[in-house]
Amino acid sequence: MKRPPIFPAPQFPPVKLRAFQRMPPAVFPAIMGLFGLGLALRRGADVIGYPLAIAEIALGGISLLWVFATLGYLLKLWQRPGVIMQDLAILPGRAGLAAMSLGLFLFAATLLPYAPGAASGLMFAGLGLHAILAVLILIALRRGPAEGRHVTPVWHLSFVGFIIAALVAAPLGYAGLAAAILGVTVIVAIGIWAISLVQLVKRVPPAPLRPLLAIHLAPAALFGSVALLLGMPVLAMVFAVLGAGILLAMIACAHWITEAGFSALWGALTFPLAAYTSLLLGLGGAMGPANLWVWCGIAGLTAAIGIVPAIALKVIQAWTKGTLAAKTNAATA
Repeated sequence: MKRPPIFPAPQFPPVKLRAFQRMPPAVFPAIMGLFGLGLALRRGADVIGYPLAIAEIALGGISLLWVFATLGYLLKLWQRPGVIMQDLAILPGRAGLAAMSLGLFLFAATLLPYAPGAASGLMFAGLGLHAILAVLILIALRRGPAEGRHVTPVWHLSFVGFIIAALVAAPLGYAGLAAAILGVTVIVAIGIWAISLVQLVKRVPPAPLRPLLAIHLAPAALFGSVALLLGMPVLAMVFAVLGAGILLAMIACAHWITEAGFSALWGALTFPLAAYTSLLLGLGGAMGPANLWVWCGIAGLTAAIGIVPAIALKVIQAWTKGTLAAKTNAATA
């Protein structure tokens, strides 16, 4: 007769973790989505005409939330620096840390109207930080199992996310830098889109990972917004049409994408919708009052206001209750 496995007895009293010792990176995609919504609200104030203060108050609160969460993760790193490689070894960790890094660009965009010098410094710091993180992600992928190296939508956050810096660079007068970032990231994104499409045809992704497919919308939205800032409205419209195709496919497959039920990965649904809304409102503002782009932007903003905070609130609640770290397998410092 085979003996049952022997497990160690649970420790009593339970080990009490230090502050932020198991800070979950998975909270950052939802915060990134809130940042995107705040910036969409700022753009909507110019196009639609409601008080700009609504957007600025929201962006102020979101900035404080991002700073608090980032300091929490830095405290986790201070306790044990090597923990970052453990977080990068898993998909939620890679997505979360990429979103945390990209938050520096979004924070710079928030400060841009008030402190251009600070925004410029944060943008360049963000470029360096995200480059280092991209290298660490490549190292983590190389060290990990072969089945974990296949292309996922999270690669857009890791290797195409630099495009968010161009949203700050262009208004600051670094048009050449913005154009260079746009050109390089478009090439990378096309490769990721192409490989992902082939993978999707060959293999149905597991239900829990399907919300990540929404990330494919974000590059199209951001490319369009940067093209608009660089005075290329036709190119912006091309990316808007591409984004519309991706968004319509997501809406048609919404039940399939969300089949596994709510999880922290639903944070991936937030920023792409907000970023695409910003593009629609930007095109609407460029084309004049009461055009189709404006009405599409209003529809997108209405949807984003309903969806983004609802998902972010559930993710943040799981973080504050201490369940998010366990559910996303966050490493412990």
